[in-house]
Amino acid sequence: MADWKEIPGGVTAPRGYQAAGIAAGLKPSGSPDLAVIFSEVEAIAAGVFTTSQVRAACIDYCRQRLQGKHSARAILCNAGQANAGTGEQGWLDAKLSAQVLGETLGISPNLILLASTGVIGQRIRMNALTAGIPKLVAELSPTGSDAAAQAIITTDLVTKSIALETKIHDKIVRVGGIAKGSGMIHPDMATMLAFVTTDAAVSPQLWQQMLSRAADRSFNAITVDGDTSTNDCLIALANGQSRTPAITQMGAEAEKLEAMLTAVCQHLAKAIARDGEGATCLIEVRVSGAPDELSARKIAKTIVGSSLVKSATFGRDPNWGRIAAAAGRAGVPFEQENLRIELGDFLLMENGNPLDFDRKAASLYLEKAAADSVVSENLLATEISNDLVVDRIKIKTQNLDNPVTIAVSVGNGSGSSVAWGCDLSYDYVKINAEYTT
Repeated sequence: MADWKEIPGGVTAPRGYQAAGIAAGLKPSGSPDLAVIFSEVEAIAAGVFTTSQVRAACIDYCRQRLQGKHSARAILCNAGQANAGTGEQGWLDAKLSAQVLGETLGISPNLILLASTGVIGQRIRMNALTAGIPKLVAELSPTGSDAAAQAIITTDLVTKSIALETKIHDKIVRVGGIAKGSGMIHPDMATMLAFVTTDAAVSPQLWQQMLSRAADRSFNAITVDGDTSTNDCLIALANGQSRTPAITQMGAEAEKLEAMLTAVCQHLAKAIARDGEGATCLIEVRVSGAPDELSARKIAKTIVGSSLVKSATFGRDPNWGRIAAAAGRAGVPFEQENLRIELGDFLLMENGNPLDFDRKAASLYLEKAAADSVVSENLLATEISNDLVVDRIKIKTQNLDNPVTIAVSVGNGSGSSVAWGCDLSYDYVKINAEYTT
C-alpha cells in the first residue's frame, strides 16, 4: 500500500508556492493562455526535455539556465504559440519574457524557467504577453494551481493535476503537479508540458536523478500517436519549505520521495494518454519476463504505440495477433514459445499457442472499459489551433482506474515495465487533418 495520500492543491499544495493563470490574449478564443508558478524562496530545479533536434526557444533557454544554475524561483508558460522554428527572434522573445517577469517579480531573470505550447512556427504574441505579465503576477495565489493548469492547455479536453503528501522525518512533505498534453504524444518525451513542485529539501544532483528516473517510468512510457514534440518539458522545483533535513543520497527518505514523485508523474502521464485526441479509452500494457526493465519497457511501448493495436481497441476487436506482432518487432529477443498474452481477464495465448476464448465477451470488456473511463461528458467547442474551433466531446472527469489492460509475458527474466496509451479513433484523423486549415 502506498505510503502517501492524495490531497487537493496541485502545484500549490506544497508549502511556499503560488500560481496563477490568466487570459492574456495569446489565443484568439479568449481562453486562458498564460500561467506562472512561483516559489517564495529559491528552489532546486531539475528538468527533462525533448530529444528532438528541432526545438522551441524555451527548451534551449531552460537547458542553458540549468547548466549554469540548478535553481529557480518561477516557471512562466504561454499557450497559443510554440515559439519553435522561429529563429533568432524566437530566442530574443524568450529572453524578453524572462526579463519582464523578473522585473515584475523583483527577481533575477536567471531564476526563471520558460515553457511554451501551441502551433509550431509561430512567435509568441509578445505585446500581449508583456502586457499580461503584471496582471498575471497580481493574480498569484496559494490556491492558484487550477487557474495555472487551465492556462497551459491547448487541445486538451481536461486539465491534469495531482498532489500527494507523506511524512519524512516525522514532518509532512508534499509533491504536486500539473500537466498538459493530448496530441503529438510519444517518448522522448511526449507534446506535453509538466510542472512538479515539492517542499522537500534535496540536493541538485539527486533531484535531477530522481526526476529522470520518474520521467522514464511515466512520461517516457506513454504514447498517443508516435509523434514527439519540439516543446516537451518536465520541470521540477524543490524549495525545502517542509523544513526536513536535506536529502543528499539514496536511502529510505530518498526512496520515499522518489516513489511519490514517480506516482505524481505517472498520474499525470496516464491523464495525458487518456485525453489523447479523439480517444475513447486508456490502454495499459504490462510486460514481464524480459531480461531487464529497459527491455520490458521497450516491448510495452511498442505494443501500446501500435496503430493496429490502437485501432483494434477502438473497434472493440480482441485481435491478439496484433499484440503478438507488436511484441515481436520491438527489438527485444525472446522465444516465441514463451509468449503469453492476456486481455483483461481473458487469456488469449500461452506458451506461444493460441487459446479458445469468448470473443464476444472480450469485445464487451473493451466496450465497458471505454464506457468506464469517462465519468461524465458534454459537447463543447474547443480551440484546436490559433484559428480553428471544432466540436469535440468535453470529458468533465477522467476515470483512470479502469483502463483496457494488456498483460504480456515473454519469458522468465526479472525485467518488467508498464506503458500507457489510448485507442485510435476516426476523430484523431479529423482533428489533425483540420489543425491549421
